[in-house]
Amino acid sequence: MNQILVSEKIYVTKEMKKKKKIYKVIFILCLILIVILAGYYVFAEYDKNQKERISQEILNQMNDVTTVEERVIVVALDDTEEEETPVINLPSTTTSNTLNSEITANGKNYTTEAILEYPKLGINYPVLSEETEELLKISLCKYWGPNPNKVGNYCIVGHNYKSGKMFGKLSGAEIGDEVNLTDLNGDKVTYSVYNKYVVEPTDVSCTSQLTNNQKEITLITCTNYGQDRLVVKAREK
Repeated sequence: MNQILVSEKIYVTKEMKKKKKIYKVIFILCLILIVILAGYYVFAEYDKNQKERISQEILNQMNDVTTVEERVIVVALDDTEEEETPVINLPSTTTSNTLNSEITANGKNYTTEAILEYPKLGINYPVLSEETEELLKISLCKYWGPNPNKVGNYCIVGHNYKSGKMFGKLSGAEIGDEVNLTDLNGDKVTYSVYNKYVVEPTDVSCTSQLTNNQKEITLITCTNYGQDRLVVKAREK
């Protein structure tokens, strides 16, 4: 009876050894890349949370501060002779402030001019008076327009974070939603959403000030992975 002998020995060639080394290097590089990406994600989320704390600190300061303007009341005396007119200084409940400066725990100074609240979406942030890349990481920023709650189109920009921070929930806006804008005098105006659409980044027609003598606000954020802009427009109720 013939027997067939089968050898279990595997002959490893130089080419196979070379490929094995290459696969090891690729595997190690992949592990390093995964660790780097995970570290970047963790740091990015930590940084966003820190910026969110600064924003809420500014908001708390704005809510706590009551601005008072002195006004002069002149009291006339019954005596017809010229006498020194006494002056009484009384506090007024109204001011003409359009900008306010807030110093946070990190020692930085931020200039604010309003508070935006979108109750349905849980959006409640201070509006910083100017827009830069660094300030956009802190809070919502004014992009264009008049002073808060004045006739015209008050435009606000904010980042679209997946976590829902800033304008991360703005895609859930619907026609008829209420949006509140409170200026530094404490005067709050309620606006009603009347339009929502997407435009290219170069299309700035949404910032037009032709509002037919009405008060409007425009909320702008990124969408479609930053390729387009989501625009939500609201008009005073």
